[in-house]
Amino acid sequence: MNRTPNNNKIYRSAWLLGVLAIGMFGFAYGLVPLYEVFCEVTGLNGKTAETAAEMVETTLDSGREVKVQFLGRVGNGMPWEFRPSTHEFDVTVGQANVTEFYARNRSARTVVGQAVPSVSPGLAAEHLKKVECFCFTQQTLEAGEETYMPVKFYVSDDLPAHVRTITLSYTMFKVSQPEPTSSTNHLASLVGMSP
Repeated sequence: MNRTPNNNKIYRSAWLLGVLAIGMFGFAYGLVPLYEVFCEVTGLNGKTAETAAEMVETTLDSGREVKVQFLGRVGNGMPWEFRPSTHEFDVTVGQANVTEFYARNRSARTVVGQAVPSVSPGLAAEHLKKVECFCFTQQTLEAGEETYMPVKFYVSDDLPAHVRTITLSYTMFKVSQPEPTSSTNHLASLVGMSP
C-alpha cells in the first residue's frame, strides 16, 4: 500500500485518538478506588462504618453536648416515604442515644431497600458510632406496610472540640425486586432451573 504524507498524518492521528480513548477509559475505571483511598486518608466524604460498633462505657462525664441532626431521603425510583422521627436533638458525648426513622412503602408491591449513611462534617464520621442500625441490613416492606426503624448510636469522647453539630443523613435505595411467587418457584423446579 502506498502511503502519502497525508495518509501518514491520518493514521498517526487515528492511532493517537485510540490510545487517548483507552487511556481515558483506564483513568475513569481507576477513579473509584483512588477516590476511596483519598477519602480514607483525608477523612473526607463522611463514610461511616458498615458494621456495628461496640458501646464503650465512659466513666468520665465531660458534660459536653453536641447537636445531632437527622436527614432522610429516597433515591430515584424508590417508592417509599422515608424520614427521621426526630430531626435533631442534643446528645451528651459518650452516652448512648436512640432515634427512629419512619418508612412506608407507597407502592402496590413488595420493595427491598438499603439505606446508605453519610455524616457531615466528614471528620466526624469516625466519631459517630452506630451500635445498632437499620443500615446494616436490607429492609423489606410489603405493599402499603410502614415501620419505624431504630438507630442506636453514641458520639465518642475524642470528637474534636470545634465540632458542635453533626448531621447523620441516610439515602434509601431500591435494591431488588421481590422474590418470585411460589408458583414460579414450583415451575422452575420442574424444569430444573433456579428462579
